[in-house]
Amino acid sequence: MNAKLRTILLTVAASAAAFSAAGVGIHAPGGKSADLPPDAGRDALRQIVQNQCVVDWSQNHDPAPCERVFLADSKTDNSGYAVLADRKGGAHYLLIPVQTMRGIDSAELLDPDTPNYFAEAWHARDLLSKFVGHNVPRTAIALAVNKAQSRSQDQFHIHIECLRQDVVDSLRTLAERVTDVWSPVSIGGSTYEALRITGEDLDGANPFELLANQKPEARHHLGDYTLVAAGMQFKTSPGFIVLSGTGQTGELLLDSSCAVAGGGG
Repeated sequence: MNAKLRTILLTVAASAAAFSAAGVGIHAPGGKSADLPPDAGRDALRQIVQNQCVVDWSQNHDPAPCERVFLADSKTDNSGYAVLADRKGGAHYLLIPVQTMRGIDSAELLDPDTPNYFAEAWHARDLLSKFVGHNVPRTAIALAVNKAQSRSQDQFHIHIECLRQDVVDSLRTLAERVTDVWSPVSIGGSTYEALRITGEDLDGANPFELLANQKPEARHHLGDYTLVAAGMQFKTSPGFIVLSGTGQTGELLLDSSCAVAGGGG
């Protein structure tokens, strides 16, 4: 996150349930609810964030039906992002920019003035622990962006969830062989390119830029790729394993029940 955004960040948190892209079903604390037109379809996430969460926060300092709203400037409604509980329930949250953005194929993601949305999504992982009822270790958590062909919504969003147990096991086995140079690995029955990042968070490393710099065709065809940033504890430091690929989309490596951390949901 850039320094300006960090210094003027406005934050608020509230509990919220899931939304329904078909129309009703966004229930906020205190009995508040938000309805969507029945034809919202693939535009549901954008409408929820721009027309409801941001409006409610700007007018009432209440993010409902979102969990959180972060705005870079309280007088504008086209900056910042929101965090929303996924409509399917479980330990599953979505980070959604306030500005209109299609998805991983959005040119804005490589704009140096665009916030590092992966870093912000990682900072929102405490919602998983809150949902499960106890601390969820970093090695159980991942962030994922689906490739364009696999997404169900045409507003950019990052999935914040736990990893499947078999994926955690595979990453742990591979961890010390992954380097700071992209290299092929097999995870969850599919092949990805893997990259190692060290550090407690992702504030200094933007996975979108790392992917775009991977090879020329990636920069010009980002929509063909999926991206996953999985928390890791290496022998010498905490960090992440970033996965990219054009095969199986990253969300399939995740588990909203958070069984790996004893979620049982």
